[in-house]
Amino acid sequence: MTAVPPVSVVVPTYNSGPFVAATMDSILRQTFVDFELVVTDHASTDDTWDVVSDFTSDPRVRLLRTEAGGGAARNWNRATEEAQGELLKLVCADDLVYPTCLQEQVEALRAHPGATVAACRRDLVDARGDVLLSNRGLPGLEGEVPGPEAIRRTVRAGGNIFGEPACVLLRTSVVRDVGGWSATDPYLIDVDMYVRSLASGSLVALPQTLAAFRVSAEQWSVALVGEQARQTVSFNKRVAALNPGVLTTADVRLGRARAYASALQRRAAYLVWSRRMGMQP
Repeated sequence: MTAVPPVSVVVPTYNSGPFVAATMDSILRQTFVDFELVVTDHASTDDTWDVVSDFTSDPRVRLLRTEAGGGAARNWNRATEEAQGELLKLVCADDLVYPTCLQEQVEALRAHPGATVAACRRDLVDARGDVLLSNRGLPGLEGEVPGPEAIRRTVRAGGNIFGEPACVLLRTSVVRDVGGWSATDPYLIDVDMYVRSLASGSLVALPQTLAAFRVSAEQWSVALVGEQARQTVSFNKRVAALNPGVLTTADVRLGRARAYASALQRRAAYLVWSRRMGMQP
């Protein structure tokens, strides 16, 4: 690892004991090796700290504690503040990155200096890591996509087409320039960052599946998906107001309809997958 690694991978944790070891393993087994791995634990009350401490023999790993309070945004921002690399990947503590994820995304941003976001497709997996759905995300997108067009696509889709943070590599300076992770719409904390980053650059959409998002019963509960849809509608209106000329009224209306349609689909999936979501690894 170089003195200042080009990439920072940050893992905010909170009561992540059952899954965080698999997450850490997936990061440390990357084919691209010149990165730091910063873990910020948000006052966990389970064995998370003990689990991540087992990885400190690797010199790339640095562990920090975040005091209780402030929700996910506080811990995600703490992790980001500690990042030294030019490029930033945040990985939630129960998700996975496949071995060539960093290498392919680093190459993508280096090849496209005007891009601020690189994203890949991902699998949805259950508690055991078995695939529920494969090759999801970035519908109809490949290669470099202008920022306004990428923003328009996600608003019209009524949801996050770019994927969870494990699917995305960002420029650290841009993340800081736009003010870090926002708690305005907690369930959209990731796509909110992507949209704000894309206001000043393009997207590189990789067709490969390079990450996995672990679906839990809590994440896809009936109550939660309804709130996600409501926040998506509010978020899309705000994006339209902040990016004049990028979105039309029709774009926002279509996004609203699709947000609620997606909520219905997730409710159906919850009924089918609820047992697999809650199984221990």
